[in-house]
Amino acid sequence: MLQQAKARNIDEEKQKRDEERLSRRMQEINYKILVISGKGGVGKSTVAVNLAAALSAMEKKAGLLDVDIHGPSVPTLLGLQGCRFEFEGNEILPVTVSDTLKVVSIGFLLDKKTDAVIWRGPRKFHMIKQFLTDVNWGSLDYLVVDSPPGTGDEPMAVAQLAGAPSGAVIVTTPQDVAIHDVRRCVTFCHTLSIPVLGIVENMSGLVCPHCGETIDLFKSGGGEALAEEMNVPFLGKIPIEPEIVRVGDNGLSYGEHKTDHPAANHFKPIAQQIISTSMNTAIES
Repeated sequence: MLQQAKARNIDEEKQKRDEERLSRRMQEINYKILVISGKGGVGKSTVAVNLAAALSAMEKKAGLLDVDIHGPSVPTLLGLQGCRFEFEGNEILPVTVSDTLKVVSIGFLLDKKTDAVIWRGPRKFHMIKQFLTDVNWGSLDYLVVDSPPGTGDEPMAVAQLAGAPSGAVIVTTPQDVAIHDVRRCVTFCHTLSIPVLGIVENMSGLVCPHCGETIDLFKSGGGEALAEEMNVPFLGKIPIEPEIVRVGDNGLSYGEHKTDHPAANHFKPIAQQIISTSMNTAIES
């Protein structure tokens, strides 16, 4: 029994040290943005990547954390396939895209693009905790977290571990099947006391490359109507833009957001709204 008591004391002391390290690390980040969606295939990772790039291009120190353990697409979207973490002692060093953008993804731990991560909940929680505790992000204005679809282990882990001040950006597409799931995301945020920074309606119409007219392939306005219904901000519409698709497949260049590029044109106003809202929320916190 004495040995068991000693073992418990050691575990409690280790847990306390880990919590203190996590707290110190999170205090270096001014604001955490959780990008979530109730349904897969709505372009959540595209929104997360472009949002982080837009913040970075606006001279905000941004980190992008990919906690989609089973489908890490951030390395592909940023053209970082083949990159690997470097380590400094017990600390993980994020992959640096620019002076104002750093990235962490489990994809940087996989040897081949065909490798599958077959983990249950507790191991995923531990990995996310390690990313938040052991990654040396340095001082950040914003940490954008790309979560997998739904309201399960990964977004819950981030909400629990990252703490305040933080907020959620919810991504949907216009059609009803996506809107219904997004309602649950709003409830998820309210239940966990996460402020909803706003809803983004992605794939909101196709811009014709010939005439410039917008064609509503998946209807339009569903995200805006839902934001009004749920009494949360509406951040804007992102059309199906061929150039956004192209740069996503080829690896988004940081410089794309410093030019008059469609990605910059669509995401800069959203980033500006988030900066304004998050600053007010942080002050209130």
